[in-house]
Amino acid sequence: MNTAQTAAKRVEQVDRRLTHDAAAGKDSAPVQWASWVGEIADQPQLITASIATIAAGVVGGRRDLMRGGARMLAAHLVATAAKSAIKHSIDRARPRKAIDEGDDRFEPGDSDDHQLNSFPSGHTAGAVAVARAAAREIDGAAAPAAIGAIAVAAIQPVAGNHYLTDVLVGGAIGWLSEALVDAAFRRLAPHGTDERLGR
Repeated sequence: MNTAQTAAKRVEQVDRRLTHDAAAGKDSAPVQWASWVGEIADQPQLITASIATIAAGVVGGRRDLMRGGARMLAAHLVATAAKSAIKHSIDRARPRKAIDEGDDRFEPGDSDDHQLNSFPSGHTAGAVAVARAAAREIDGAAAPAAIGAIAVAAIQPVAGNHYLTDVLVGGAIGWLSEALVDAAFRRLAPHGTDERLGR
């Protein structure tokens, strides 16, 4: 085993120990409730929120909401495509499965089993991408969006849904996906600002 492999193995061991410790209360009512609330960052919910934001902008005559919703949707779709590509190349047992069943696999693979699709965290990728997109265009959205994304990411290891590294990689995917979308929007609409229609 070379130096890089040894370092990677060490990181994996630390990640497993820290996450398993964090998930000690995964079956408690408060954690289960928080995990349920965290489902707001699942794909259908984020798509619905993005489309609803666009619709609110159209109805209210607000360009910041229309552009913000369009950015949110685009960033989410890019992040989802990226995390899905990785999930289809790696099998990693979720912490809950590892703790309850002793299955701690982390290896190349293409399993369709939800319990083996821990890496990376799609909820975190989507939440970060959408939060960053909303913050760029929508008045007053930056702080609540950031708090929401952090909350979604934080509950994942505690609930036994994802390892810490799953969350970190998911966050990076969301960040980079939104940055790509931002670059595309700037190229396509370089003079966009958050003014309202009619100004």
